[in-house]
Amino acid sequence: MREPKNLKPSTTRWSHRLSFCVSAVLLIASGCSNAEGEDVGQADVLGAVAAARVKDSESRPPAGHAWVIFGNDTVVAEVAATADERSQGLMYRDEVPDGTGMLFVFTDNQVRSFWMANTYVALDIAYMNPSYAIVDIVPMEPLVTDSYPSAAPAMFGLEVRQGWFRENSIRIGDSAEIVFGVRPRR
Repeated sequence: MREPKNLKPSTTRWSHRLSFCVSAVLLIASGCSNAEGEDVGQADVLGAVAAARVKDSESRPPAGHAWVIFGNDTVVAEVAATADERSQGLMYRDEVPDGTGMLFVFTDNQVRSFWMANTYVALDIAYMNPSYAIVDIVPMEPLVTDSYPSAAPAMFGLEVRQGWFRENSIRIGDSAEIVFGVRPRR
């Protein structure tokens, strides 16, 4: 599964900066020598590039997860991006620890509706538009099979423990920054 195309500008800027830095290191290293006057070899340059890539991967959540950041508050969310993942959701869980949740990712922006069949934990869902702005927050009760629709079109739904948004003063109109972990290609 590929990362959604609607990346925030800060994410694409980071990728461009990393590419620029790697190119600059290669260009500079091609004409450099070390303190002893020996030419810096390609292996040294490639080592620096590998180190930059490791640093970049360490600044991302694990594959299949995302950091959903609201100012100083961050949710480490499992990502449900396929129809199967979205239909399973947080069913059969006995708890959803503070600071964790599930981010439902859709390919279009429309009114969404969730239910709580086989879900044992009271949850809140924040419906978000393509710009990651919250358009609705709805409390959902365990094991209720009635629908909990969004008040406006949404492309994302973030489920967390009920009360988490209120406790962290996160409201409709607030925007998130979302950093997706990279899933391996299949």
